[in-house]
Amino acid sequence: MSKRIRFPKQAIPYMLLAPVFLYYVIFWLYPVISGVKEVFTGMDGSFSLTQNFKLIFHSDLFSKSVWDTASFAFFSVVLEYLIALLLAILLTIPFVGSKALMFIAMIPMSLTPTATAILWKTGLLKDGWLNTILLFIHLTKEPITFMNVEGLDAVRMLIFIDAWTVTPSVMIILIAGLQGLQNDQKEAAYLFGASKWQIFHDIILPALKPSITTSIIIRMIAAIQVWAISVMVLGYSTAPFLVERVAFYIEAIPGVETSKKLAYTYSFLTSVIVFLATVFYLRITKKEEEQSI
Repeated sequence: MSKRIRFPKQAIPYMLLAPVFLYYVIFWLYPVISGVKEVFTGMDGSFSLTQNFKLIFHSDLFSKSVWDTASFAFFSVVLEYLIALLLAILLTIPFVGSKALMFIAMIPMSLTPTATAILWKTGLLKDGWLNTILLFIHLTKEPITFMNVEGLDAVRMLIFIDAWTVTPSVMIILIAGLQGLQNDQKEAAYLFGASKWQIFHDIILPALKPSITTSIIIRMIAAIQVWAISVMVLGYSTAPFLVERVAFYIEAIPGVETSKKLAYTYSFLTSVIVFLATVFYLRITKKEEEQSI
């Protein structure tokens, strides 16, 4: 009779995780390593630490893409957080129409990025629905040519579109944090004569801190990697971002060795910026927590 092969109990979890680990090695780790290798390989195939970085530093719209990405990431995160916090606090207070407001606020979450881009692109046309509304309510006498915006005006418009799209997801995270807040804490503060601002600053905000940290990190990472809305609404190079440059060199000018190197290096640089921004934010929040103790 053949003997059954018995594995130690300690090895069973690793055996169950092995297929997932193998999948990530083949479809994630290997492409990442290959991409990093391309970043530090020169045009002649030899190792080069700086050649490809010099290539992107001298590429068209590099400095503008860095500035646009930083501006978009900062202002979109701040705007979305403020609106989401206001809506989250408002929707935790029972009032007539709160469910209807919640439903309306959640509508952007039901749309895919492509649908959102189509919606706003049709709205921003000279004869689109946005100009139709503005003319109807007499906020403007002539149609506004939104699609001709450039520079910071284009970035501002994309920040507005992104805020409309993403604010509901940030709001949900903050509402979840507010639901864990105990009402007896607020009632006790009211009894001891605390003002609404003191309750918000000393009770609500500290309770929301984990949710705030999570939402800001998620949004910051996503904002740094923005590109789809920009390309689908305005096209390439109108509002250049770091990841938009990656898509530009892959899709707009494919088949050129230089464009391939630029795409890999832009992608690597964006990943480093995302990592450093996350670490910086976590260290700041950790210091604030240590000082408050």
